Amino acid sequence: MSILTSPRGKTEVVHCRRTESQDIYCIKNLIRKFTQKLFGRLNIIYLLEKANLAVTLCNDKEEIMAQATFVDYPNWNIARQDNWVSVFRELDSDIPCTPLNTLFMHLFVAVDEYSVGCCKEIIRTVFKAVPELHFMFLIVPSYMSLGSTLITVFDQVGNVPSLTFEEDFAVYICHRHNHYPQLHVREARVEDHDDLVPIFMRHDTILKETYGEYFLAELIEAQDEENHAVVCEVEGIAVGFMSVCSRVNMQLLHECFDLRPFHGLCNPHPDDILEPPRELSVQGSKDAELKSSSQDFQKATEEHQETISPDVMESIQGKLAEEAITEEHLSTIQSEYGSDNEDIERPSEISIAEEVEYEIYSKSSTSVLLEEEPGIFHPTYRGASAAFCIQLFCIDEKHEARSLDFMDFVFSLFPDKNFCIISLPHLTPEFVLIQNFVRMVPFNNCTLKQDLYVFHRAGLLKSINIRLATVLDTPGVENLISTLMLNKSILDDLNQYNMACRDPDGTPLQAFVAEVAEQIVGIAVIRNEMDIEYIRSHYNIEDFIYFSHHQHEEHGHLYHFALNPIFRHYTKFFLKEILRIGFKSCLYYPVYPNCRSSKLQSPYAHSLTSALHYLVPVRPRRQIVYPLEKLGMNAPSKEVSKDLLSYALNHTNRKLTLEPKITVNAKIVVVGASNVGISFLETLVFCPHLKFNNLTLISTHGLPGKNLLATEQRRFLASDHCFNDKDYALMSLCSWVNVVVGRMTSIDRVAKHVMVSEGEIVLYDHLILCTGQQYQVPCPTGADIRQHLTNREIPNSGKQRYTDIVPCNHFTLNDEEDCSKALAWIKNNSITTEGNVIVYGNTIDTYTTVETLLNLGVRGSSIHFVQLPSTSIITCINNYSVKSAVVDALREAGVTIYQDALLAQWNDGQYPDPIKCASFTTPTKPFRLQCSMFFSFCEKNVDYETFKAFNDACLVYDGRLVIDTNFHTNDIAIRAAGSLTKFSNRYYSNEWTHSNFNSKEIGFQLAAAMLSLFDPTLEPMTEPPADLDRLIPMYKGPKIQGGILPGSYHYLHIAKPAIPTPLEVQMSQPDFGLEIVTGNAKNGNYFRVHINKYKMVETITCLSKEPFPASNYIRLFGQHEQVLNNLCVRYEDELITDLYSYFMEPWCMALFHDRFIDLRKELRQILTSKEEEDLPSIEQLAHQIEDEEINLPEKPQKYLQRVFEGTIYKALVEKSILDYLHYNHYHLPMYAWPGII
Repeated sequence: MSILTSPRGKTEVVHCRRTESQDIYCIKNLIRKFTQKLFGRLNIIYLLEKANLAVTLCNDKEEIMAQATFVDYPNWNIARQDNWVSVFRELDSDIPCTPLNTLFMHLFVAVDEYSVGCCKEIIRTVFKAVPELHFMFLIVPSYMSLGSTLITVFDQVGNVPSLTFEEDFAVYICHRHNHYPQLHVREARVEDHDDLVPIFMRHDTILKETYGEYFLAELIEAQDEENHAVVCEVEGIAVGFMSVCSRVNMQLLHECFDLRPFHGLCNPHPDDILEPPRELSVQGSKDAELKSSSQDFQKATEEHQETISPDVMESIQGKLAEEAITEEHLSTIQSEYGSDNEDIERPSEISIAEEVEYEIYSKSSTSVLLEEEPGIFHPTYRGASAAFCIQLFCIDEKHEARSLDFMDFVFSLFPDKNFCIISLPHLTPEFVLIQNFVRMVPFNNCTLKQDLYVFHRAGLLKSINIRLATVLDTPGVENLISTLMLNKSILDDLNQYNMACRDPDGTPLQAFVAEVAEQIVGIAVIRNEMDIEYIRSHYNIEDFIYFSHHQHEEHGHLYHFALNPIFRHYTKFFLKEILRIGFKSCLYYPVYPNCRSSKLQSPYAHSLTSALHYLVPVRPRRQIVYPLEKLGMNAPSKEVSKDLLSYALNHTNRKLTLEPKITVNAKIVVVGASNVGISFLETLVFCPHLKFNNLTLISTHGLPGKNLLATEQRRFLASDHCFNDKDYALMSLCSWVNVVVGRMTSIDRVAKHVMVSEGEIVLYDHLILCTGQQYQVPCPTGADIRQHLTNREIPNSGKQRYTDIVPCNHFTLNDEEDCSKALAWIKNNSITTEGNVIVYGNTIDTYTTVETLLNLGVRGSSIHFVQLPSTSIITCINNYSVKSAVVDALREAGVTIYQDALLAQWNDGQYPDPIKCASFTTPTKPFRLQCSMFFSFCEKNVDYETFKAFNDACLVYDGRLVIDTNFHTNDIAIRAAGSLTKFSNRYYSNEWTHSNFNSKEIGFQLAAAMLSLFDPTLEPMTEPPADLDRLIPMYKGPKIQGGILPGSYHYLHIAKPAIPTPLEVQMSQPDFGLEIVTGNAKNGNYFRVHINKYKMVETITCLSKEPFPASNYIRLFGQHEQVLNNLCVRYEDELITDLYSYFMEPWCMALFHDRFIDLRKELRQILTSKEEEDLPSIEQLAHQIEDEEINLPEKPQKYLQRVFEGTIYKALVEKSILDYLHYNHYHLPMYAWPGII
């Protein structure tokens, strides 16, 4: 924050932030006629949409004081946006302006009284926020003076003509050194001690407590050839300090980190072993592994050292500093780089998500397959070390944005070293200096507690040039990408561009190269995005852009991107230049599911890795399932409704090219790929301004969504409609999450690590337990049926854990992997033609499994449906009509049903593997069945190994893992959620658990509770008052259950979260509401809707012989019956005979739209706001009526309706609805609005 003083002596406390869309109204109010003469008549929305950087200055009341907009090409059309450099070089050859170091001011407005101070503050902030920026240009008509404000920061350079206007235009320049200059760096002296100690002590006293009061002076005095200390100063005062050392423990680094992109930080040696023996499987290709080009560039750099001017080798930042600069950071490294670090920490999982081109593998590259780990190849480097390390670094907060100014000087101290390295604890927030470094990927067996960052000497070069490729660039590109698996695809596209500049199908094609010191260091290939209407309708790109302000040809599809890792910090600049030179405003990059990966040269084989973190993931949109035949010509266009292969979409645009992401290196480990865990990861991954480097999932079978079972097949297990295979493809979690395939066996809370199968270790800072509950192998009671025992006579009928060998033909189905194994067993053992199948249990999954078996061809007479004694009066279906229809269908299929049976023995008590027969007891007489397959769906419980891990770690367990309302266990670093958990007894709500709520919502809320730890834009969570901490949170999302039941009935049940109660009991309550039922369950057209006393849809039950759009019906939950076209009145008037047809009518399509909830919020906001001064809002009127403050001669509803229609509210509501329909017309063309009739 800064303080501005007006000429009249008034003061304002101000701060800068990025311009937001809600600022537009105030910006327009600040525009004067003089502003229009300087900058032209501007469309502010359009300008902000195409600007690279827009800054708003606000006071402490959040009132806008000033705004400035900057673009990377000149205004007034004095030059083409892709070729302005030559114009300005001709104007003044002494100004070394380049696209990297230059921006153009396209607008400046300010409150008149504080305009000069506002202008200087914005200029200083921009130079601080964009460290590589050195020049700002301002172009105005030559006949105009700048006025008293802008003249204080801009100096005239000359005049240039315009391409479209007759008059000349004056060019003004603003230099960095006048506002936020580069720092002077020199060797440290002992007398700097007094300046530096306060900076160190402000945030850390450990060094002083450890080494004494004069530790800094002693460090400065101890300088020699291997150890140097340097400072940066401002006006003779030291404001920053860096200690560097050339002694580095290279052996330890080679053991712990994959340093192949930088040749092991060593000089090349003829005895280097860089490739694995042929018998070892080659690990996947990485864009970062541009080994040959990286080494060649080192040589080329050395050759160019004599010819490159000192100006070119000047220090220059490669990434953005954040607006709110972080505190000064102290980072320490032992002189031998970790030689004193005896307390070895075990392996951290590879952050493959940042480096590896996962989509070109036959398996997910982020899956760490434990059995393959011993085969990981470690190169051997014989050459001398080419690296020095930063031991100690700190800088005053005011000057932190200039941290990279140190690097040019410290490299000059070690002329024989090409790499600077620094290690930091992974919980250290990423500060400005290391934003220019490359974070190295650790091996699985890494023993260091810190992350390693690397910077190459050539990274200081600021002569990087991005241009369109030519034929002459082909050899350089070949050398650059020689190690990439998709190098042939890239070269083919490059040759196609050089030959025709178009694809064979006519789509415009562009190829760009990044060049430094006359060497190609990067390649990118884009095409025009031809499916932009599909993208708009299927992805939330309008979270990032105003779609209507972008022409179709301005949308680009990024196919290939490769950049030498030395210049990784120029990735955003490369993307920004692609947009400028290619006349694009947006880029899109799809990530296709792994199932396409083996087709390396397929059209789905894109190549992009390291740039992925500089793009933002775009959330997919929920789609309406349209009755296309019924809609006819009013159906959406084929561009919207076509069914393409699902992919995850990533995006960048001009506004995002200068917007930094906040890096989170905390190790967040999620145990269990349950719906809660997936929802948690999804929420974190889709935070556009956060970059999580260390997300890890531990799961028995890895990430779900492998599409093991074809979609047309019946599913063994019922669905809760949280996620399906298409959802997983749209998320592409494997791009962002490291996956450890295995089972958690123990938790070490002191060392903060999780033990996985076979002794593997995964470190964590935050452990998230979402293992859920699984079906367990039932333990036979051991009763001998020859004694004709009944259930009551069995002495040991309690729940026991099965500890014997699990028979090979026994199946407990908990996920798709288990179902796939069962399906394979059925096909390989001729189950469909011979042998009995026993399905044991009484959950909804037993019914869906029986239907699947029937659908696979298993004879009904061979299926024995054995149901356990019920422990509750509530059945899994809880609807007599539905259950009766299903039971009748089972009998018609010939399935034998057994009630209240307990498993007594397998194979008459003999060796159980395989199961040949099974014995059961009942309340009357026992029975014995032959068995070829045994499906068990007994009550779900926590897996024993998981329970043992909790118990051994001393986590409080009371039937389930005990948590508080913020998901915490008794360990603050361990959170848990889902059916695994229960609330602490202090809440006195044992009947309510996470099992009562929607799993996807639970995962979202868990992520929301944790985001406050990592996201500085969020308010930190405060502890609730003591009385409120006794209340458990109540979530509102519906509980959903669905599947295909026997009789080929498609079943769906949607209900509000509640304690399970028999339907008959619910209906007997006086405040039950209304039940609307059409059709008949046995006929397969049953549709039931429960409207509660508030006229809201509370329950939906569907049973149909025909498939129906379940995702549409889920959107009906929680809607008011009047929104459903006065559902209750129409039903009472017998106008509705079939709810399936009713909800396929065109009028209700908007209800299923993903943005309908936003419309509801907007309409509610209108009705709650006071739009007329002399009249209260509609909501206030309703409260006054309820409190009997108004005496009404008519019914309240009629009164409110009359007020609504007679005031401005009706017009506002109608406008809002029409705007909604017009804006979303591509999804909702079946609606008419004024202007189209």
